[in-house]
Amino acid sequence: TIDYVKHIGANYLLRGLRTSADFEYERAIAQINRKMNPEVETVFLLTTPELTPVASSIVREILRHGGDVSQFLPEGIDLSKY
Repeated sequence: TIDYVKHIGANYLLRGLRTSADFEYERAIAQINRKMNPEVETVFLLTTPELTPVASSIVREILRHGGDVSQFLPEGIDLSKY
């Protein structure tokens, strides 16, 4: 990720947090990223309470089996290639 951020010239990473477990995991990654490139800042965004139980792995699994994931994604996401 740090190599990609450097490649595109970004200075910030936006990471979503749903639970305290997410925070612990993401904090560890952010600290390693900062050690690898001190110019990159990680910003954490909290999810809305109603979306807290939604994980990308769950959404991918629903898609894989042909289910409707529209209620779990922002408007405007093109799902035609999935």
